[in-house]
Amino acid sequence: MALRVAILALIAACQGSRSVVVGSKNFAEQRIVGELLAQTIEAAGVPVERRLGLGDTSACDRALKSGEIDAYVEYTGTALSVILGQKPPADPAVVLPTVQAAYAPQFDWMRPLGFEDTFALIVRRADADALGLKTISDAVPHAPGWTVAVPMDFFRRPDGYQALTYAYGLTFKDARTLDGTDLYGALADRTADLVIGNATDGEISHRPLAVLADDRHFFPPYEAVPVVRHETLQRHPVLREAINSLGGALPADIIRQLNWQVEGEHQDPAAVVRAFRKGPAGQ
Repeated sequence: MALRVAILALIAACQGSRSVVVGSKNFAEQRIVGELLAQTIEAAGVPVERRLGLGDTSACDRALKSGEIDAYVEYTGTALSVILGQKPPADPAVVLPTVQAAYAPQFDWMRPLGFEDTFALIVRRADADALGLKTISDAVPHAPGWTVAVPMDFFRRPDGYQALTYAYGLTFKDARTLDGTDLYGALADRTADLVIGNATDGEISHRPLAVLADDRHFFPPYEAVPVVRHETLQRHPVLREAINSLGGALPADIIRQLNWQVEGEHQDPAAVVRAFRKGPAGQ
């Protein structure tokens, strides 16, 4: 391994020392996958500048298109709906090829990291057991008496709150906007009865919660995939193999654990990623 890294570093030095700028959105999971991308590129011998926590999807998309950043991790369903403005196709398997084709030839979508960060409707496990809730449709009769807590960004998305409630016929007593761990705190203190979070949130594995199945398949796939400027891959040919080596490295249970370490235990994302890369599942 050490010899391979040394060889890659020598090759990279011959290709020029210009840093690769890695960006991310401004939440814990994005900082984790941004760090993973940055550390993987550094291990290939290419210098990296980090611009993690840039903002929302639109901010990262603008930064990529303007050349402010060279790479970041995006989600296929988000690219399809938010950036490209397209409705999810009937066949979920065509989402990744659709965004790959739309971004070419300026940007390359690399191998998926191994998890989908789809949206999730989450309730207290005790309520799910008492009411027999397994799917989103099961919650519809109870929703008029409930308060829902939703991230602000979810209200603005075309695949967000308005479209979801219309598709399922959901009507709530009240709706609040919260983010991050505040969502799960609202369930714990009973100021919300249902929250809309992410399927990879670490709290799901560490609190008495239940995720309701998307039985109408409203949400498209949200595979996490590194997106890289094509000219950056041309400038540093070693990057294609290095970044693609991350394909499948982060199954859902692993990213959920890493998210918990950062959000629940308040560990530094860079340290969490370094420990992951040194472990049996690391690089």
